[in-house]
Amino acid sequence: MPKYIVTIGLEVHAQLTTQSKMFCACPREFGAEPNTHTCPTCLGLPGALPVLNEAAIEKTILTGMMLGCETPPIVKWDRKNYFYPDMPKNYQITQFDLPLCIGGGVPLYDLAYPKDVQKSIANPGKVVKLTRIHLEEDVAKSTHHDKFTTIDFNRAGTPLMEIVSDPDIDSAEEAFAYLTSLRQILIYGGVSDADMEKGNLRCDVNISLRPEGQTELGSKIELKNLNSMSAVRRAIKYEIERQTEALDKGEKLIQSTRRWDDDRGETSLMRTKEDAHDYRYLPDPDLIPLRTADIVARVRPLVPELPHEKRARFEKDYGCSAYDAGVLASEKELATWYEAAVGANTAVPPKKIANWVINDLLGILKDSEGGISSCPLKPEALSALVAVVEEGKISNTQAKEVFAEMFESGKPANEIIKAKGFEQVSDTGALEVIVDQILAANPDKVAEVKGGNEKAMNWFTGQAMKASQGKANPKIVTDIVRKKVLG
Repeated sequence: MPKYIVTIGLEVHAQLTTQSKMFCACPREFGAEPNTHTCPTCLGLPGALPVLNEAAIEKTILTGMMLGCETPPIVKWDRKNYFYPDMPKNYQITQFDLPLCIGGGVPLYDLAYPKDVQKSIANPGKVVKLTRIHLEEDVAKSTHHDKFTTIDFNRAGTPLMEIVSDPDIDSAEEAFAYLTSLRQILIYGGVSDADMEKGNLRCDVNISLRPEGQTELGSKIELKNLNSMSAVRRAIKYEIERQTEALDKGEKLIQSTRRWDDDRGETSLMRTKEDAHDYRYLPDPDLIPLRTADIVARVRPLVPELPHEKRARFEKDYGCSAYDAGVLASEKELATWYEAAVGANTAVPPKKIANWVINDLLGILKDSEGGISSCPLKPEALSALVAVVEEGKISNTQAKEVFAEMFESGKPANEIIKAKGFEQVSDTGALEVIVDQILAANPDKVAEVKGGNEKAMNWFTGQAMKASQGKANPKIVTDIVRKKVLG
């Protein structure tokens, strides 16, 4: 049975977070009443002239800087001619040979891979190379009903980045990681909401198979209608199997576009694929070429700390493990929340706060809507709880109970601790009386401790906790036992 090399490239369309559309002043708003944000320009009426959106250009260049791209000194806009009902001009204003960004790459973060393959990543540390990023206008939104189609032109003219990768992805898992990593970076830069459910991040997949030893790429099959990360992964896996089966039978694959049906879990033919020259690109006569030097200089200071840079800092400055730092840096809002908790009390070890965020906060947020953005617990509240634990005023077990009530009620840790009677006894004199009684009643355990049995030491601490109904400070008890038994 012949072996085949899988080659995948992704074309990601990301709507930009500008206030207005790409070539007119109509507001860019998701969820507005259909066809209420339109004008002669975005409706493509004769005589309407486009005007460039400077903020969209800046955000695209910023994206390129975050991904290591270069911006040519001069860029221009072109017309891409084709007929679709959602493009009333019968052409799309886009960029062809002089786009805003060239080259660069997307780093594949380990935690961006699907969870089931994170322990067996084929190419750890891989950076998927990019071909280009260009800026264009989005089309209207078509909604297909049983017997008719409705069109909403609110989306028409929205600034849209197209991020085109090289054919540099080897598997469905790498494609999943690519999209996840890219989404993180776009959100970190504030350039896009990158929400696939709202349609402001969309992806087309180009996939081809060729026999091992063949250098020329196989026929490119484009997959459309992919509306989630998991759908991209499933569609690629299906298409690899379909193309493999066809090649095994000696069939010739033809360059084409296929639609992914998520319910049926399969692709179906839409059309044979046009080549670029079929679009009849020509420079847009209404938009002059743009010199980029001043914009590049203005945007460069806006490049944020990126996820991998933040992860490295969390490891270095906060003592986080590589895994913990990766989790905390995976979402911009989560990283901000964590750093706010760390900054609320510099006496609390950042690593301890990281443990609480990852093991407790994220655990309880799984069952709530909105994630960290709608978390009722404030960063400084968690910091205060961890401080109480570090001071030895309550045990870890008690702290878990306090934490759960803090999340539900919004009450501060000290108030809950007092109401539950959790204040630990740290009075050395009172604790020595308890320890003396336990030592006197258990000479055999005393002998074990003197013989070097550390577990017996813990047994004494446990007995003191019972005797004090859980209120004894375990650290102080252990110190007293050690001093009295070992001297």
